[in-house]
Amino acid sequence: MDDIVIKVDGVSKNFVLPHEKVSTVKGLFTQIYKKKKKSSEVQHALKDINFEVKQGEFFGIVGRNGSGKSTMLKILAGIYQPTRGAVKTRGKLVPFIELGVGFNPELTGKENVYLNGAMLGFSVKDIDAMYNEIVTFAELERFMDQKLKNYSSGMQVRLAFSMAIRSEADILLIDEVLAVGDADFQRKCYEYFKRLKKNKTTVVFVSHDMGAVREFCDRAVLIEKNEVKSIGDTRQITEEYSQLFMDELPAETSEPTGKRWGSGSVQMKHVKASVEDDYVRVRATLDIKDDLDKVIYGVHINSQDGGEITAMNNRMVLLPDMADLQKGTKLTLEWKMLNVFNDGKYFVTLTFIDDVANTLDWWIDATSFTVKRVARSTTPILPPVEATFNKEG
Repeated sequence: MDDIVIKVDGVSKNFVLPHEKVSTVKGLFTQIYKKKKKSSEVQHALKDINFEVKQGEFFGIVGRNGSGKSTMLKILAGIYQPTRGAVKTRGKLVPFIELGVGFNPELTGKENVYLNGAMLGFSVKDIDAMYNEIVTFAELERFMDQKLKNYSSGMQVRLAFSMAIRSEADILLIDEVLAVGDADFQRKCYEYFKRLKKNKTTVVFVSHDMGAVREFCDRAVLIEKNEVKSIGDTRQITEEYSQLFMDELPAETSEPTGKRWGSGSVQMKHVKASVEDDYVRVRATLDIKDDLDKVIYGVHINSQDGGEITAMNNRMVLLPDMADLQKGTKLTLEWKMLNVFNDGKYFVTLTFIDDVANTLDWWIDATSFTVKRVARSTTPILPPVEATFNKEG
């Protein structure tokens, strides 16, 4: 078909994992004379993967850690070659997989812009013209004369991403490389994704963030145990992804209502929502079961018919970090939000993930609240509103 720009046909990828480890030069030479047969095993990273991506489609690849989704993306990028099968692409393809590849830590930020620009195919004149825009987007105006080795990981990603988006491409491959950026930078990235979607640029997007997948992707493929489990509508795929975790929460934390999953490193108890004056409050007590560097906490609110009204986390709305948590800690978390909800019943989902998007505790419909109003609107929200009349003449 003319509108197919990526065709993955029966792709499998195997890695050979040796069992004997040679850690010295002497060992390398003596190994030659050993008659003992070397042992190894084959890791089947992907098994007979098939899917197609259409021109202008925002296509998601989702799956649990170790499922093979990042391996698939690297095969699409040409970094790995498949053991079996083939990938056909039409148009110029640019991967945003390992941002900053080719950067030199001994050079300044400015020098790296010109170095990386040359690798992307730009002339010095081209880079001169876009230099200020690159630096402004990365928010690094004060740091461009410093060596890259003195940059934080977030600063390096901002610079690399600002460079990468200058490439003119027909197809973009985007891995979850943006998790280390701060909230402002992530907002810029997602605004950029919205422009890509509006401009009908073909994008293949790998992410653990089901909110982002639902927001941007037209379709998605779910890879589980290195095989395609399902391909289809984004909502269907994200729900199937969520179901994979249903049996993973320890039995001691299970509750009779809602759907729930996660590693259990954070465990919610006594979740309750209430409507108080002009605010809605959602409270939960938390048991911390493992030492955690940083926890990202979120809340989703759905209407009675299942429509999502709002979804946010502390990074998105610039709330305090939950960091340096010790095993055995007990916390009380409270969300307080302005009551802009229309008359009706609402369901609350609470989420906790770590800084690399591993799910710690995710509880769909953990609690609910009801709003009763005399004044109503035809939509799920009813913001404070005033109207005035000025009579003239």
